[in-house]
Amino acid sequence: MNFTDFITNRGKRINKEYFINLIQVSKTDGKINDPELELLHKEGRKFGLTDPEIDKLISSETHHHYVAPYSLSEKFEHLYNIAEMILADDIVKESEMKMIRKFAIEAGFSDEVIEGLLEILLEGVAKGEEEEKLLKVFKKKYL
Repeated sequence: MNFTDFITNRGKRINKEYFINLIQVSKTDGKINDPELELLHKEGRKFGLTDPEIDKLISSETHHHYVAPYSLSEKFEHLYNIAEMILADDIVKESEMKMIRKFAIEAGFSDEVIEGLLEILLEGVAKGEEEEKLLKVFKKKYL
């Protein structure tokens, strides 16, 4: 089975690395708990993957280098989904914060905006706010 690219129901191409990064975040503390597993399956099904395919990826994947998308909206989407994964179990661990900061740096966000970006994402996701709304807040405050 080739997982080079996934296609969402909306026809949007998703790189394998994007889903792998969500798996990495869920494994940060050494185990994947039930809320994280549920979120991984939800995201994987968006790509057209079956539950057995998702389970196979989860069990077989290890570390991959993050390759950030080019556009701000796609970078923000990746970080939004990582924030969802971090908050899936309602416990934010220091190792998870280190990982999301690493992804933000690799996505090209400057040191001056990363803390504010993470605050917007984590507080917004915790409140159930939509990604588009949070992106507008970020743009208004930092761009």
